Amino acid sequence: MVNVDRGRASARRSIIAIATAVSLAAFAAPTAASADNAAAASTAVTGRPAPPAPATSTGFGGAVSSVDASASAVGLEVLRDGGNAVDAAVATAAALGVTEPYSAGIGGGGYFVHFDAETGEVTTIDGRETAPAAMPSDAFIDPATGAPYAFASAVSSGLSVGVPGTLATWEAALDELGTTSLREALQPAILLATKGFVVDQTFRDQTLANQARFAAFPDTAELFLPDGDAPKVGSVFKNLDLARTMRQIALGGTGVFYQGALADEIAAVAQAPIVDPDATLPAYPGYLTADDLADYEVLEQDPTHVQYRGLDVYGMAPSSSGGTTVGESLNILENFDLGTDPVQALHLYFEATAHAFADRNAYVGDPAFVDVPTSTLLSQGFADARACVIDPDAASVKPVAPAPLSAAGCETAALEEPADTENVSTTHLSVVDRWGDAVAYTLTIEQTGGSGMTVPGRGFLLNNELTDFSFVPNPADPNTVEPGKRPRSSMSPTIVLDDGEVRFVVGSPGGSMIITTVTQVLVNRIDLGMTLPEAVAAPRASQRNTAAVAAEPAFRAAYEVALTAYGHTFSTSSEIGAVAAIEVDADGLMTAVAEPVRRGGGTGLVAEPAE
Repeated sequence: MVNVDRGRASARRSIIAIATAVSLAAFAAPTAASADNAAAASTAVTGRPAPPAPATSTGFGGAVSSVDASASAVGLEVLRDGGNAVDAAVATAAALGVTEPYSAGIGGGGYFVHFDAETGEVTTIDGRETAPAAMPSDAFIDPATGAPYAFASAVSSGLSVGVPGTLATWEAALDELGTTSLREALQPAILLATKGFVVDQTFRDQTLANQARFAAFPDTAELFLPDGDAPKVGSVFKNLDLARTMRQIALGGTGVFYQGALADEIAAVAQAPIVDPDATLPAYPGYLTADDLADYEVLEQDPTHVQYRGLDVYGMAPSSSGGTTVGESLNILENFDLGTDPVQALHLYFEATAHAFADRNAYVGDPAFVDVPTSTLLSQGFADARACVIDPDAASVKPVAPAPLSAAGCETAALEEPADTENVSTTHLSVVDRWGDAVAYTLTIEQTGGSGMTVPGRGFLLNNELTDFSFVPNPADPNTVEPGKRPRSSMSPTIVLDDGEVRFVVGSPGGSMIITTVTQVLVNRIDLGMTLPEAVAAPRASQRNTAAVAAEPAFRAAYEVALTAYGHTFSTSSEIGAVAAIEVDADGLMTAVAEPVRRGGGTGLVAEPAE
């Protein structure tokens, strides 16, 4: 555990000074796509144009990477002020709840991975949402028909809302590993919500994509659809309700959220969704109660760990499937030389992730309810057995079957492909501080816009995480609904160490494609000789034990012909993931990397830029 005094600056500036600096950063370019609009807004407010927000920065003294310029600026100011990686990560996450309200916020949950350079210890916090205590296993079955509810209808309803874990994660992280209080960490986000941020094209597009269902919930429409339309690009979006809510939490602690009036309000919305009389959404009532909120606890547990090409790769253990599936994929790839033929390397990457996903679907769920064979899934021997069924020159027939846990042979067979309901709208941040401590933190409210339901007068959306459960009850399914259970996730915050020192911090949104995105970025960087910015920017494809490989248009243009010769078929996915990553080289030079284009582009910042 970190020595909390180590992160304190001898002459720390006031957190309000940080917040003030960040409020000006709110008018800087939030993404590459909207630099012109944001710069114009900055000129009007501050009298000077804002500098462009860089996707990649190199330097020393600490680094932050996220999808949003304002949020990255928050974290950077905390680091420059003497805060440690945990302080910066929580402050950045709180800011993302303001500027990325459709992907993150206090109505959701996530997974937090921390490396302490002083002790060499990697620890994790499972802040995943949980099913209410009264939720039955057949909650997603329509009693009138006996069939599962339509996925789209279940999302925008109280049924989908799990007990949020984000605030409890922030509190636990700061109490155990940070140097500042939650009250201080929330101040920049409070001011950002009060002052507002410049709307970019991504924010407007996400709002418009959800316009119909947002309009069905009057409180959501009032906040995100002023005058019936999405906020205009270049306008300043303020969320005064959220600012008031976070101010109350800052003053009163997380008990304000998990107990008392606010908990009652959250439960009331889930149990009886407030719907426009003219709306056609069924908005099914849910099971969440104030007692569920009061009973919520985060879980502090050991990380997953594998060795890959001499590096130590740490990730998130179940209830996330990210650490086990990324780990198994890398263990399978350990059997092959990927550096000689890039096209064959991509073929082998597809095969490795397909087999790892088969095992994920068969064995991984909430370990409080399911006997998850984590050590087996992460063992090199198990991966070697999977590798021996892979033909280096031909694709296997998909989907492939999971391996028996005693796997030692090379037999496989087709298995029914499970439905994938995990949504792509999540966010990730990576932080490294001046002491070499690191945080990889992935947080979410699930669907873009979560459940679509805003708590009246509170300024935040509730999650729809419970739609990550399998809808049809099945005792043999590790991801079937059970009271108090955490739904399986694919979030994959990952920290890679080299001889006990942080080398890479990486993660991404993208639903089940998070696993393949993290794996592909690591393969690009470690095996294929790309720089980290090249590894992040390279076109992506995702094989999750499906008949066709989901691939970005640029990937299909570059590789489809060559990979079709191996027997792979493809479908198009316009965009896969939105990585935020950091690399630290042997000399301590930090490279903070965010997406240059995907999701409007992100921002990687360093405390002391290199010449």
